[in-house]
Amino acid sequence: MLFNSIGFLIFLPIVFCLYWFIFNRKFQEQNRLLLLASFYFYACWDWRFLFLLMFSIGLDYVSGIKIENSKTNREAKFWLTLSIVINLGFLGFFKYYNFFVESFADLLDGFGFKVNVWLLSIILPVGISFYTFHGLSYVIDVYKKRIKAERSFTDYAVFVSYFPLLVAGPIERATHLLPQIQRERIFNYEQAVDGMRQILWGFFKKMVIADNCAPLVNEIFNNYQTESPGTLVIGAVLFAFQIYGDFSGYSDIALGVSRLFGIELLKNFAFPYFSRDIAEFWRRWHISLSSWFRDYLYIPLGGSKGGLLMKVRNTFIIFLVSGFWHGANWTFMIWGGLNALYFMPLLIMNKNRQNMEVAAQGKFLPSFRECVQILITFLITCIAWIFFRAESVSQAIHYIGRIFSRELLSIPHPLPVKVLALIGFMMIVEWLNREKFHGLEIKRFQPWIRRISYLIVIYIILRYANFGNNEFIYFQF
Repeated sequence: MLFNSIGFLIFLPIVFCLYWFIFNRKFQEQNRLLLLASFYFYACWDWRFLFLLMFSIGLDYVSGIKIENSKTNREAKFWLTLSIVINLGFLGFFKYYNFFVESFADLLDGFGFKVNVWLLSIILPVGISFYTFHGLSYVIDVYKKRIKAERSFTDYAVFVSYFPLLVAGPIERATHLLPQIQRERIFNYEQAVDGMRQILWGFFKKMVIADNCAPLVNEIFNNYQTESPGTLVIGAVLFAFQIYGDFSGYSDIALGVSRLFGIELLKNFAFPYFSRDIAEFWRRWHISLSSWFRDYLYIPLGGSKGGLLMKVRNTFIIFLVSGFWHGANWTFMIWGGLNALYFMPLLIMNKNRQNMEVAAQGKFLPSFRECVQILITFLITCIAWIFFRAESVSQAIHYIGRIFSRELLSIPHPLPVKVLALIGFMMIVEWLNREKFHGLEIKRFQPWIRRISYLIVIYIILRYANFGNNEFIYFQF
């Protein structure tokens, strides 16, 4: 079930009314409702993979209790290892089987050995990367004694399968979400209203920005061999905004929906295209995944405690694994490697934490220096996005090669003025609210100004949105 579908617009009010008006007496009853609603939400995509989700939940639930009840560290480590191996085994099978088989066949072909490769037609279960990471963080936290093993199966199952975050995150931590599931929730009018504002802004980013950029990006990338360099630049820029509108729009809708049920999810985006260097960008883009890799991979590898070589090695590992997490394609690996290279000058000069606050904090406009920094960061990010979007490494290289020709400064034809104007509107709104929780948090204004602002956003959605039930890009991850 898609957030931007008629089915969800019917599903959400029904669950909301049952949650607050029928099952409001005890939070355990609300949790059972959320669990049933989440399973139904997931089954609407493909009911067969619901059993895989339930198996993953059961495995980590039992593993957590076994780890906590272990009398020796060796026994606890056995259950931890079992859970990790099975979880990553399923993830690897569904996500990377075809990739490894095809790569091995290509390698043999390079040495002159022709092989007949038998491939399964494996469908990637939606959300498997996200709920697998939920479970892994839980059993690791139990093993590290950061949390107690959850004894209520319902509460644990809600933590993993909670429908607002089930298919595309944010990647939650048991230390943050489970305590909210385990206590009584009281309806908070202000929280719910602000959640509605966040949902509205999420729909704007997804249906107006991302879905209007998508056909233009597809057209340019599919015909990159005949397009002018100026058009290819526009294609790369539009994809940068497509994936931002698509994924941050999804996250805004997820966080806003969850706030309607009195549950706060981890923030996943913090206006990343206003970043002044690549380190700041990665503190603001897909925050829940970046922090997951930091806590469960980077720090166990030694983090920043060792010498420079160890820091460089760990940074490359993090970015390459992050690229591989996104998909079984060398384009994602190169995308991760490029970001690691961008990171190196900051790491070597120990300046990777120089921009911790928002740009131009407390001011209306940025300085000239900040403008240049933001522009450079955005441009190098766009180059990396070309690898993320391209279907193959050779396509990405040819695409970039065609950009840097003598016709680079040519005017694209046709220039997508309408889409660029809508992107400009989004960026102005987000710049004005870059110190707030989300782009439409305008509580500081008079009520009549707020109402007019909401009406303008609603009008733009009704006027320019693509109502084609377009899937979210991150569903494929």
